[in-house]
Amino acid sequence: MTKNGKNEIDENKHSHSSQDSRSLPPSERLLRPRQVTVLLVDDQPIVAEAVRRMLAPEDDIAFHYCQDPTQAIAQANALEPTVILQDLVMPELDGLTLVRFFRVNPATREVPLIVLSTKEEPMVKAEAFGVGANDYLVKLPDRLELVARVRYHSKGYIAHLERNEAYRALAESRQLLADEIAEAAKYVRSLLPAPLTSGPVRVDWRFVPCTQLGGDSFSYHWLDDEHFAVFLLDVSGHGVGSSLMSVSALNILRSQALPRTDFRDPGQVLAGLNAAFDMEQHDNKYFTIWYGVYRPSTRQLTFAGGGHPPALLWSSPAPHDAALKQLDSQGPLIGMIPEMEFEAGTVELAPAARLLLFSDGVFEIEQANGEMWTFDEFVAWLRTLPPGQSVMERLWQHAQTLHGSDQLTDDFSIVEIEF
Repeated sequence: MTKNGKNEIDENKHSHSSQDSRSLPPSERLLRPRQVTVLLVDDQPIVAEAVRRMLAPEDDIAFHYCQDPTQAIAQANALEPTVILQDLVMPELDGLTLVRFFRVNPATREVPLIVLSTKEEPMVKAEAFGVGANDYLVKLPDRLELVARVRYHSKGYIAHLERNEAYRALAESRQLLADEIAEAAKYVRSLLPAPLTSGPVRVDWRFVPCTQLGGDSFSYHWLDDEHFAVFLLDVSGHGVGSSLMSVSALNILRSQALPRTDFRDPGQVLAGLNAAFDMEQHDNKYFTIWYGVYRPSTRQLTFAGGGHPPALLWSSPAPHDAALKQLDSQGPLIGMIPEMEFEAGTVELAPAARLLLFSDGVFEIEQANGEMWTFDEFVAWLRTLPPGQSVMERLWQHAQTLHGSDQLTDDFSIVEIEF
């Protein structure tokens, strides 16, 4: 046998390609079986042969040998042993120093290390444990004891590796899910209309999704030259199912795809939605909605709602003395009660009018003290703002202050219309 730092004794059965396994993603590495793999570092080939013979009857243990301690770190990095056996007295490198090297090397920092020594002295043992050894054997140990300790330390280390890989796989899966949810949220946002900055109706909005994929959506468009429709809906729950249902309802409303429905009549629109989205046929999901149609020639706004928070209207001849009025949502939740009729209301708008549509995520905010901000408190706060000015940015800033974070627990959806 030569002393060139290579394995002096043929690696016996069950050698594995651990270098290849490290290139696999965590989810696949988690599934591969792990074998008890021993790396012996000792300058005496006769000791290596003795240890090899002790382990040879064990079919599930792979044995590897490094005679040159200066090559031990590199060999361990390539091999990924589950336990290292190491002599304390070697001519080219002090054994305790090598233990320290193993412990600062990232690939071997946590690999169980059993020191082999001819000395039984307590001080030597204490020093070995002090620099990072996990166990201590006086060589040559009894075969049964050696096998038992190799198995014991390897079993614990393999369990540690599998737990870490399970955590990494879980983190990877969570990241993939987060990426998919972000992509879905991006798609939902792409469906939202651009603000209207000129014309008889001017519209702006704010949409800040929560950490989960939500069920809010809204839109506005001209039905014809005389009728402008605007709506905001909120599907129950969170996640992909709620978002899909929200997008489905949004597309139906924008394409006016409800049969036998006059989209200039909010009551008919909600009745059509209620028939189309029976919750028993949609995984027990339902949604709320506020739908309005404005006619500029008469300055009349006709509206209807199903289970949705009331819209808020400022309307007066002069912006500075506009009174705040609630346009209530009288109807039931959409999809909850089959064959329902929905009544529409009408209000005539003054020359200076502004309408606020929103989902409940705008005011149902858990405050830093654990209490919920109520709708009445929300309306009272709006009354304190200067009249005639946009409230959306102020409201978003106030919501973050109340919650103590910029990540709310529900979508923050609000549409502001000036007539």
